[in-house]
Amino acid sequence: MVDPRRVLTFREVARLGSFSRAAEALSLTQPAVSQQIAALERQVGAQLLERGPGGLTLTPAGALLLEHADVVADRLDLASGQLAELTGHAARELRIGAFPSALATYVPRALARLIAERPEVKADVAEGTTDELLERVRSGGVHVAVCFQDAAAPRREHEGAKRVDLGEEPFAALLPLEHPLAGKGPLRMKDLADHPWVAPSREGILARAAEDAGFTAAIRYVSRDPLANRGLVAAGLAVTISPAALAAEFTGIAVEPLRDGPKRDVYALLPASGATALARAFVAALGA
Repeated sequence: MVDPRRVLTFREVARLGSFSRAAEALSLTQPAVSQQIAALERQVGAQLLERGPGGLTLTPAGALLLEHADVVADRLDLASGQLAELTGHAARELRIGAFPSALATYVPRALARLIAERPEVKADVAEGTTDELLERVRSGGVHVAVCFQDAAAPRREHEGAKRVDLGEEPFAALLPLEHPLAGKGPLRMKDLADHPWVAPSREGILARAAEDAGFTAAIRYVSRDPLANRGLVAAGLAVTISPAALAAEFTGIAVEPLRDGPKRDVYALLPASGATALARAFVAALGA
């Protein structure tokens, strides 16, 4: 078995590109660092670093080992943080990350339910993209994240995190109140084909749903702000589709069900190991 202490020493040398700088960072002598790297190379049976006029470079074996060393270091950092949170006031803290529309719907309801049962909970909530939230879960920056993916896409798993499925959510059509189709749902996607659209991006679930329905959405407005999108629809400037839970919160526009609209899978991400009791309780509240 590879000595993890030597692996972490190797990681510091590779990261800093210098035996002397690594020794300083690790509070070791340079000979001690050199000896550890030499012992590690003997242990794995391959040269890990090449020493040349330009400094240190990784061999293919060294590059491979560095990937694993980074994972080990990240997990140790996460374990250190989780252990520190098992005692004291930190055990009452819950850091949550979520995509924007979840912050307007699922998260506040689940959090209110949890705090009603456990008034001592101190919550810290922030939004982010799925990739950003995944990194925060892996690093311990958040205890739990709420994410989504297109239900029609292959199931997405995340290395270093545990996925807990919460459910599938349909989309609804958003129209101005005076639109001829207002109040005439359920609609089909193609009913919206000849209108200007507002969307979070020119790609993604909305654009794919339009393509699946046989047309290209004329996206004239791009905004990730649900209130801005509602305002553009209310002003009669555009139509769009929105997750049903969020659409139910809107006033001043027509919200119509869709027969053939897209769906998205909503799920929570927990650390692959060491999830806190509060994080698990919050996920249970989300599922409720």
